[in-house]
Amino acid sequence: MDGLSFLPDDLADIGVAGLDGMICDVSEIEEIRDAQGVPRYLRTYIKCSAALDAATARLAGSSDAYVARKGSDIGTRPGCATFLQFQSCEPIGTDLSRIADFHRRGLRVLQFTHHNQTLFAGGALDPKWTGLTPLGIEGLAEMNRVGIMPDVSHGSEPTMLEAARRSSTPILLSHGACKAIVNHPRCASDTVIRAIADKGGMMGIFMMSFWLTRDPVPTVDHLIAHIRHVVNIAGIDAVGISNDFPMAGQPNLVKLDNDNREGVKEYIAWWLAMRGQGISGFDWTPEHVVIPQLNRIDRMATIAAALDRAGFRSSAVERIMGGNWRRVLTDTLG
Repeated sequence: MDGLSFLPDDLADIGVAGLDGMICDVSEIEEIRDAQGVPRYLRTYIKCSAALDAATARLAGSSDAYVARKGSDIGTRPGCATFLQFQSCEPIGTDLSRIADFHRRGLRVLQFTHHNQTLFAGGALDPKWTGLTPLGIEGLAEMNRVGIMPDVSHGSEPTMLEAARRSSTPILLSHGACKAIVNHPRCASDTVIRAIADKGGMMGIFMMSFWLTRDPVPTVDHLIAHIRHVVNIAGIDAVGISNDFPMAGQPNLVKLDNDNREGVKEYIAWWLAMRGQGISGFDWTPEHVVIPQLNRIDRMATIAAALDRAGFRSSAVERIMGGNWRRVLTDTLG
């Protein structure tokens, strides 16, 4: 299972990727720039509502994947069980009734924020960290009530800890990394990792390599190091795999034959803008974006083999590669 992916142009790619299940972001992004030229990514109600309906319609006509409404849907029919997600509460606005409406229409995972402050919560890349807002506290209760999994990815540490404390269900950090290895606000501290695990939730380790290592050459071993760290901090049930790139890989890097030296250039302007705002963690300049061996559609088999070589038992590999996602989704969604 993949804890964060996207629907490919050709749904047959899902089978090529070897996925039995995935959390799939279907939100529609609108890029704007503030007065300083810093990019912001908005997810409006109109665009995300239409995107949700479009995704469910695509999947309804597919034999490669289907909309999953319960964790127990995994494996009940051919194809990939697809749990639909928005990577921000922005489409909710102030109308909490939209949470139940989105749930009725197939949404099953909802993220509080994407990097920056929303009406619901503070983001990881805000200059000053804040937690859940009063609306966010009400929204979390509504997610718990209707059966949508709260996702704290991209949240500030106060957001993540407060969500873990207040939620009546397990929560996810669907895609992220470990701050003990790379000291960056986009990475989760040991305190956060334990809090999520104590709630019965888990986190997925993603593929964005500049948040996995500051070494000049990223390798699969760097990904495995984050997995091992979560296991050491919170147990084998607390970690899984997430991609956070398109299923076939980050497209520009694929075109460049995964030449990180060239591919990283598209991220540098944003990185320097964050540095200019004084956001912590941006005081160095990345040299890479992807782990070349994983920026391809068959990454899951590569990761499983690497876990085996790293000494993980077969039962642990099964949990990391998908069993933990299935458990959490079933515990929360039925």
